[in-house]
Amino acid sequence: MEKTFVYMFDQIKKAGKELLGGKGANLAEMTKIGLPVPYGFTITTDTCRSYYDSVQQLPEEVEGQVLDALKKLEETTGKELGSPSNPLLVSVRSGAVHSMPGMMDTVLNLGMNDDTVKGMAELTGNPRFAYDSYRRFIQMFSNVVLKVDHYHFEQRLENARAENGYTSDTQITAEDWKGIIEDFKSIVSAQTDQAFPEDPKEQLFLTIRAVFDSWNNQRAVLYRRLNQIPGHLGTAVNVQSMVFGNMGEDSGTGVAFTRNPSTGEAKLYGEYLINAQGEDVVAGIRTPQPIASLEGDMPEVYQQLVDTCHLLENHYKDMQDIEFTVERGHLYILQTRTGKRTAQAAIRIAVEMVREQIMDKREALLRVDPDQLHQLLHHRIDPGHGRPQIASGLPASPGAASGQVVFDADEAEELAGNGKKVILVRPDTTPDDIHGIVAAQAVVTSRGGMTSHAAVVARGMGKACICGCDSIKIDLETEQFTTGSVTIKHGDLITIDGGTGDIFDGAIPMIEPELSDEFQLLLHWADEEAHMGVRANADNPVDAAKALEFGADGIGLCRTEHMFMDASRLPTVQSMILSETTIERKEALDKLLPMQQEDYEKIFEVMQGHPITIRLLDPPLHEFLPDKEELLVDVTRLSYTDPDSQELQTKKDMLRKVRLLEESNPMLGHRGCRLGMIHPEIYEMQVRAVFQAAANVMKKGITVIPEIMIPLVTHVNELKHMRRLVLNISRQVEEQEGEAFQYSIGTMIETPRAALTADQVAQEADFFSFGTNDLTQTTFGFSRDDAEGKFLHHYVENDVLPQNPFVSLDQDGVGKLVESGVKLGRQTKPSLKTGICGEHGGEKTSIQFCFNLGMDYVSCSPFRVPSARLAAAQASVRHSLHVPQYQ
Repeated sequence: MEKTFVYMFDQIKKAGKELLGGKGANLAEMTKIGLPVPYGFTITTDTCRSYYDSVQQLPEEVEGQVLDALKKLEETTGKELGSPSNPLLVSVRSGAVHSMPGMMDTVLNLGMNDDTVKGMAELTGNPRFAYDSYRRFIQMFSNVVLKVDHYHFEQRLENARAENGYTSDTQITAEDWKGIIEDFKSIVSAQTDQAFPEDPKEQLFLTIRAVFDSWNNQRAVLYRRLNQIPGHLGTAVNVQSMVFGNMGEDSGTGVAFTRNPSTGEAKLYGEYLINAQGEDVVAGIRTPQPIASLEGDMPEVYQQLVDTCHLLENHYKDMQDIEFTVERGHLYILQTRTGKRTAQAAIRIAVEMVREQIMDKREALLRVDPDQLHQLLHHRIDPGHGRPQIASGLPASPGAASGQVVFDADEAEELAGNGKKVILVRPDTTPDDIHGIVAAQAVVTSRGGMTSHAAVVARGMGKACICGCDSIKIDLETEQFTTGSVTIKHGDLITIDGGTGDIFDGAIPMIEPELSDEFQLLLHWADEEAHMGVRANADNPVDAAKALEFGADGIGLCRTEHMFMDASRLPTVQSMILSETTIERKEALDKLLPMQQEDYEKIFEVMQGHPITIRLLDPPLHEFLPDKEELLVDVTRLSYTDPDSQELQTKKDMLRKVRLLEESNPMLGHRGCRLGMIHPEIYEMQVRAVFQAAANVMKKGITVIPEIMIPLVTHVNELKHMRRLVLNISRQVEEQEGEAFQYSIGTMIETPRAALTADQVAQEADFFSFGTNDLTQTTFGFSRDDAEGKFLHHYVENDVLPQNPFVSLDQDGVGKLVESGVKLGRQTKPSLKTGICGEHGGEKTSIQFCFNLGMDYVSCSPFRVPSARLAAAQASVRHSLHVPQYQ
């Protein structure tokens, strides 16, 4: 039986978005519920995968199935592709499983040639419309399929406008278009050494291949990487009969969101243009009218659009992004998809849809992406700054940012890569600018509206964005823009407020964010659903307080070495390291003990009875000493300038010790519990500081629950020795202070051997905390700094690895070791508490993985706690509702 590669929109057989793509599935669904959708067919994502498997050749069956589908389309519409008297024109669009706005290619008005354009002119009685559509097709097809740069066509249009004194394309006449079309064809011949193809079926198959090719263009690959969309999914292709918004003043095109994608307000939001095609709106070439104005221009169409938006939102139970066209007063819906929105909007929409009884709380939790929540935890402009704005545009995406002005996406990427903060300023952006948008702190365009490419992409990324700021005059040649009497040059600092649309000269002070009531309510719902705790990695009272403010259940990782690195303590730490005998080292440790004790007391007081996992000293000792190369320079210099100085002798002693402690591979060297085994006095000091601090805080009536974590254990005997050390010190302090402590002793699982022998290690452990950063390094054999700096990005870009394993847990490799560690540990000790404390603890797919293993908690940085709480709740909800998990 022949495999089906092509489905009509109204084909009875049900096929989901994995096969039809999001756009194709929604077109089929809208057709099914009776909405005015231009008829067409979808070529499946299977076809795309087969196309790439066959070295970019379409499967043999596809051509026949496309021609059969085309025949059904012609029968349904009563038109024929290529007919001079009654021509069918189609759009050919991509349609990935996950929305990728603007990242792949589209061709409109396909089927036009020198004969069909005459037929269109006669049928419509509007030659200007027909020839305008023809030039659009040549321009778009030549760019997408024949790879002729847009610039050549835009330059010819600019010349035509200038020669005739036109201010917009709508003033160009049919006769003008005829001459421009001939020039466009000459451009194609000159650039490609071939004539523009006149055969509509040839045009169709060339375009289908080009859309499949665009799945792997640079911007699409970058977008997938940023949004963790798997590269193997492929795109569908949708072939749809054209309706025309450029047929006169009773026609138009637009984009509507069922709710405000920036704020979440339950009010129709969008833009439209009279006498235009869809690309004019989304490309930002013209600045459109707000959707509310449509009510005055076409009241019946506006009301039909409002009713359609309500129907679609209730059908899909989510905010929708709708593209529509009005042809001679008739409304057509070209597509609907779940709308990209800011985190602020996502939360408000989810909460209000629960209140409106469109969905329940658990569904609402799934509507907010945990990765977006960091947008709400950033600073905003201090309202008391008192500095006047220099310009204002459309508030396309909220947020505040300061940075140096740049006018080129490539330069934005380069400067950002060198640590500079930049704001990308452009007349408008195209999908090819995505790398610059990613790199920039914010985006400003002088053209385009709030549904333009720049706005949609910026909102999805949480970037501040201002569009349609027509008061700024951009000169790309001199790299500057002017507004009124102010000139801002390349490299100058500006600040923008994407929530108000205001632009300011220079840097503006920022203040702490305020979390909305809806945000707090959503997280309260999350905590009701979550079965896994969320802790924070915090090493000081300020971070501990922030963790509690963001709802952490405790501290999952308190790194004691960070306390050692305080500038005021470093001389004492260095003197301890430089000690020649145990007695000398203990003298230095005695000075450090009250410092560490004070640190713990402050954290215990802040945490007010929440558990705190304290990791004993982990890094090798040489990290606390000056750099060897710097010491060599200092010793050489002092040997010539001050050979008898005490400073020289001190530097020489330190250099000798650095050389003594130097290791070939310090990550796998004398660190962690190995340090405690050889120098137990260091761990004894730290443990004593913990318990003496606990005793003092407990005397104030505050509960203290310390969890002592021994790092880098690879063999159960290491933990046995270290556990004995902790027990001895705790007993001594209990007798000394007259207090009984509630505490536990565990280890960090961060080597493959520890994970594989976890049943043995668990004999001496009350808990396991998986240090997934080091476990990833030791499993892959990667040094993180070297890998990320030298080759890891290449692996990800070329699909050697699906993602950076230090960002998202490698479930197939490292994950199997974690799974082994949890299962083996609980075989020995069913009550064993388990969690992870690497930065994977704040990443949603890794959190889902930890939930599936039955872990007790995850731990992450304080600012990732809210997103981890939401991800933990989503893991529970997905499990209970049998919803597909993150891949």
